[in-house]
Amino acid sequence: MVAQDADFAGMFAPGPAPARRSHTGLHALTPAAEPAYAAATMKFPTLLACGLVLVMAGAARAEPAPAPAPGDAVLQLLRDKGLVPTAAVVESSPLLNRARDLASEMVMSAMNFLGVPYRRGGSGADEGFDCSGFTRHVFENSLGLLLPRRADQQAHDSSLAKVQREELRPGDLVFFNTMRRAFSHVGIYVGDGKFIHSPRAGGEVRIEDMRQAYWAKRFNGARRAELAAAQAQAKP
Repeated sequence: MVAQDADFAGMFAPGPAPARRSHTGLHALTPAAEPAYAAATMKFPTLLACGLVLVMAGAARAEPAPAPAPGDAVLQLLRDKGLVPTAAVVESSPLLNRARDLASEMVMSAMNFLGVPYRRGGSGADEGFDCSGFTRHVFENSLGLLLPRRADQQAHDSSLAKVQREELRPGDLVFFNTMRRAFSHVGIYVGDGKFIHSPRAGGEVRIEDMRQAYWAKRFNGARRAELAAAQAQAKP
């Protein structure tokens, strides 16, 4: 009876595991080999992803950013002054794009003095500029127009036309109240909401954003030489 029970139990005892086929179906895969196979298949997607990353990186290196168009005077000037570190930064700069489209001889002349130190009463690159000395020098040398010496006098010069803020164009004079009196500071608009000026003692000619709170609340108005000249020519 015991033997019969053993034989009966043997009928239901688990036998050897059937042979398993690989994903290719070319050879049998034994249970002992399964861990190694599983590890290898898990690594395959990772290796594939790494390969794609290397290929893309190689492609990026093989296609450097295009060089700026030759003859771009504004770009060259800003580079010479050390104000633009890389071609990518330059090409993405709204200020440069605006200046490239609208730059006049006057704006180019003004940018040529970037970095010149401030000097009270100064009116030349060798000695330095104060704010009105800077605008006077630029207007005289680019337009042949001799402006009055002080900022408030320039604002009231009859040869200049008033301009609304939303109508500003590169080359317009922009005025600010920085000394608790109107038209106490002046600069030249260069586009994209920015202007170039000689700020104060210890500073140097530079470009700043008129939309910054300090300048926005002190803005007094703007003047333009172009419009005034056109109106004068139209008179009989």
